[in-house]
Amino acid sequence: MTPDLKIEIAGTKFDNPIMTASGCCGYGEELAKMYPLSKLGALVTKSITAKPRLGHPSPRTAETASGMLNAIGLANVGIDAFVQDKMPFLQEHKTRFIVNVAGSTIQEYVDVCSRLADCGPVDMIELNISCPNVDEGGMEFGANAALTEKAVAAVKKVFPRPLIAKLSPNVTNIVEIALAAEQGGADALSVINSLVGTTLDIDTFRPRLTNNKGGLTGPAIKPVALAMVNRVHEGCSLPIIGIGGISNYSDVVEFMLCGATAVQIGTALFIDPYTPVKIIQDLKQYLKRKKMSSVTELIGQIRKY
Repeated sequence: MTPDLKIEIAGTKFDNPIMTASGCCGYGEELAKMYPLSKLGALVTKSITAKPRLGHPSPRTAETASGMLNAIGLANVGIDAFVQDKMPFLQEHKTRFIVNVAGSTIQEYVDVCSRLADCGPVDMIELNISCPNVDEGGMEFGANAALTEKAVAAVKKVFPRPLIAKLSPNVTNIVEIALAAEQGGADALSVINSLVGTTLDIDTFRPRLTNNKGGLTGPAIKPVALAMVNRVHEGCSLPIIGIGGISNYSDVVEFMLCGATAVQIGTALFIDPYTPVKIIQDLKQYLKRKKMSSVTELIGQIRKY
């Protein structure tokens, strides 16, 4: 019998638990040239803001040991161009679509999400309250429980479908923030966004990023992400989408054992865009080997000492 990879989050069904991470495949056009987007559990768009953003000047990415730093600065086309130019493409493809939304103020989040409320292909919104490489908004909201609750509650009033809050690891108590998001009305959580980091050129003495710091992603952050997913799973009742250094099926299994219902693939896409497809195939073989009929049997089954 073929194992069932279907999962459900906030009443929304997904064919499998493998999603792309925001900012790692744009709006899906390039990825769709390689394989049908229907193979994914969901495609998560790059962050959308009220107005177009150019982002930070280059260099805005830098390779590090077992990972990468990025300070893109939320470069995007803005909500008007997204609805007019990108949405028709999304409507052509049969997969779940999650739009990541960022803002400098709560009102900006509300304005963007209210526009998306009328867009049929948008199954969920992922509220980016945790971006570490912009000067205003982003992590400012995700590092303060009261602001997290306020931002989530404001968006819930204008967006009727499921809302995901994307949490930052750059906080003292991530469970406190998770509970605030739940109190505000979030339907699920993405855990975690990138860690704040920097790297220097020892010849010029300058940082390798024009923003001086950026978000660390890739395998280097996986142990931190696993621990935080597990903490949130034990301290909050919302379903979790795990993020952080996932590049193969065993990484997915670890995240699900720690409490994630689904996962997002990010940095690995830059190395091999076919990573999600390979993971789905390998995950099926793993479940067969373990004689499991459903991938949901893994969720939260960590056996602690």
